[in-house]
Amino acid sequence: MNMIPKGFFFSTAEAAIRYPNRKDLALIYSEREANIAGAFTTNRVKAAPVRLDMKRIKSGRGQAIVINSGNANACTGKQGTRDAARTAALIARALRIKPSLVYVCSTGVIGVPMPMERVEQKIIGLIGTLGRSTIQDVAKAIMTTDTFPKIVHKKIRIYDRTGTITGICKGAGMIWPDMATMLCFLMTDIAVEQKALDKALTDAVRQSFNRISVDGDRSTNDTVLFMANGVLGTAPVTEKSESYNTFKMALQEVTFNLSKLIVKDGEGATKFIEIEVRNAKNEKDAARAAFAVANSNLVKTAIYGNDPNWGRIMAALGYSGIAIKEEKIDIYFGKIKIVHKGTGTGKDDKAAEILKGKELKITINLNQGKFSAKVLTCDLTEEYIKENKAYRT
Repeated sequence: MNMIPKGFFFSTAEAAIRYPNRKDLALIYSEREANIAGAFTTNRVKAAPVRLDMKRIKSGRGQAIVINSGNANACTGKQGTRDAARTAALIARALRIKPSLVYVCSTGVIGVPMPMERVEQKIIGLIGTLGRSTIQDVAKAIMTTDTFPKIVHKKIRIYDRTGTITGICKGAGMIWPDMATMLCFLMTDIAVEQKALDKALTDAVRQSFNRISVDGDRSTNDTVLFMANGVLGTAPVTEKSESYNTFKMALQEVTFNLSKLIVKDGEGATKFIEIEVRNAKNEKDAARAAFAVANSNLVKTAIYGNDPNWGRIMAALGYSGIAIKEEKIDIYFGKIKIVHKGTGTGKDDKAAEILKGKELKITINLNQGKFSAKVLTCDLTEEYIKENKAYRT
């Protein structure tokens, strides 16, 4: 079964942006102009491509996305801005489309000028081989410290036809919201009104990419772009359509599964951790409490060492900034209740056995309301330090 949305084509090239002998330039192209929605990093330091895309996304229209790995084109001054715009202009000229329909995304080392001479030499070839690359090729070309390409597909029934939502993303380090936490490219052949597309993406990002953390660091380049080209031929989905909820839920499934892949590929990670905070006063409090635990290096290293040190979780809840009542808190490792009403239950040995697995669910019941939130994270290991100390060498 073909899992690629109709009307999308791909190309990759080797520009030796940072390393030779690997594809590091990729193009996603829609055969027709598409509605597009996006979400971007909230880091005040934004890469040149992010600033470019944030201006263009206001039109709600797009047709091509060019991505490079190996160089973030961030903190590169006015030259970086010119390089991002020139890349888009060259792609647009070769495709014979308006430059405003081309979006540029970069990932890699910050503060290094883009080697435009090598990039420009590959653009004609990138266009000439359009359609010969697969989505797997694109997913590999955009990787940096990732250990595997991340791709998720979803078939859904819209009106009387079956459409597809496909997403790819990259990310393993500098992973923490508030926005997207990586590069992600979504596409569908379903016709979706731009306003509905934007709302569906905003909701999906909030429930997926905005609920993960690898290391508590936030990138300068985080971008999510979603193109809907309507090639399937159905009437456009609007917020009032009966099919809107079906579409939104399918999108959320795709983004959630992509976010899980990012956490599972966290730099140096050996364990996948789901933290659920229940019965908070509101959803914001639940999320803040969950992130306080997820971002605690003490919690993450304890889990790596198979140490059920629930005191570190209690400490993180205490500094999370929300109002809590220590004497009401229950904590579970899997199904083992390790804390009851703020004190230990004496079941550390049983909890330690659960920690030996590759996946762990920590449930924290604040017993103060009815709102919940889940955050996905991973442990912190020596390998994380090794990968990052050698990142630029």
